[in-house]
Amino acid sequence: MSNQDKRITILTEDELRKTLSRLTFEIIEKISNLENLLLVGIPTRGVHLAEVLRKDMFDKTGINVNKGIIDPTFYRDDQNRVGTRLIEATDFPTSIEKKDIVLIDDVIYTGRTIRAAIEALLLWGRPKRVMLLVMIDRGHRELPIQPDFCGRKVPTNKKETVHLCLKQVDGEEGIFLDR
Repeated sequence: MSNQDKRITILTEDELRKTLSRLTFEIIEKISNLENLLLVGIPTRGVHLAEVLRKDMFDKTGINVNKGIIDPTFYRDDQNRVGTRLIEATDFPTSIEKKDIVLIDDVIYTGRTIRAAIEALLLWGRPKRVMLLVMIDRGHRELPIQPDFCGRKVPTNKKETVHLCLKQVDGEEGIFLDR
C-alpha cells in the first residue's frame, strides 16, 4: 500500500474555504468590537490561517483587524518529544493589553502547544480575553483546553496525523488524514 493509499481527504479546497468563511462569521458574531481584536497565529500554519481570516474579515466588514505571531517553542514542556523546527519571532503590531485575542492553530491534539502559547502570550501583557480557533480538533487531549471556534472535529487514533495544506506553502489546499 503506497502513501497515497493511506491519505484520506478530510476537507477539499472548496470545503476548506467554506469552513474558513464560517469561522470568520463566528468570530464576527462573538466579538462586538473588531477594532479591539487581535488574531494571533501559532507557527507555522496558524500564522497563514490568521492572515486568511484577517483578509476574509476585511472583505466581510471593511475592518482591518490586527494580526500577530506567537511562537510557543521555548514554553513547551515536551521539547524533547517533538521535532525541531525553525523558531519564528513573536510579533504583535500593537499592545495586547485589554485586547480580545483569538489564538489560531491548524490542529489541536494534546493541548500542549496551546498551553505553551498562552504562557508565552501572557508574558506580553494581560488581554481582555483569549479564545482559541483551530481548523481540526482530533481529540486525545492531555490538558483541559478546548477550542472556542473549530472547523471540524475528526476523531483519530494516536498513530494518525492530520495535515493542513495551503497553496502558498504546500502547492495544494485541503486537510488530510495520514494513516
